[in-house]
Amino acid sequence: MRITKYTHSCVRLEHEGRVLVIDPGVWSESAALTGADAVLVTHEHADHIDVLRLAGLGVAVYAPADANIPRLEVIGVSSGAEFTVADFRVRAVGGRHAFIYGGQPDCANLGYILDEAIYHPGDSLHVPDQPIETLLVPAQGSWMKTAEAIDFVKAIKPQRAFAIHDAQINDRGLSSVNGWLAEETDNGYRYLRPGESV
Repeated sequence: MRITKYTHSCVRLEHEGRVLVIDPGVWSESAALTGADAVLVTHEHADHIDVLRLAGLGVAVYAPADANIPRLEVIGVSSGAEFTVADFRVRAVGGRHAFIYGGQPDCANLGYILDEAIYHPGDSLHVPDQPIETLLVPAQGSWMKTAEAIDFVKAIKPQRAFAIHDAQINDRGLSSVNGWLAEETDNGYRYLRPGESV
């Protein structure tokens, strides 16, 4: 399986000619969606979903059933749901966005486990009840601290981890976060620049 990271939380998965894209937000490159068979959206925030771009795409878009996404037809998903999309087996986990400072309202947020191996949590630090081979770990957010990202990787104990949710920090900050994650976790952590694949 080929995993390509795009700007912020957007990830493109390709396997045997099928393409699944997760969280193509307003900051991600349109190339991420080229040839996409389907899209998974973790939650309704614009850095994770570009409604106008997806409305014109004409592919199935899966999102939390409780998400408020006007002007786009989505297939509602609930936590615990298992389904197949673009030949990828998907299990939805979690349910809510990570706590936001000052009691600001959160929103529905689902993480997606693909083929029992890859986990994209969106904006949550939900630890699933199964082993994870590849973790896509939020590296930074106005709702989190670096220590929480490190603890998240340590709690899941993946074989490898790649940063997502990183577009709000400059190169110096990103270097610091990457250094901490690489030094403090024993999980094959590696940073992928937008457009880089493994």
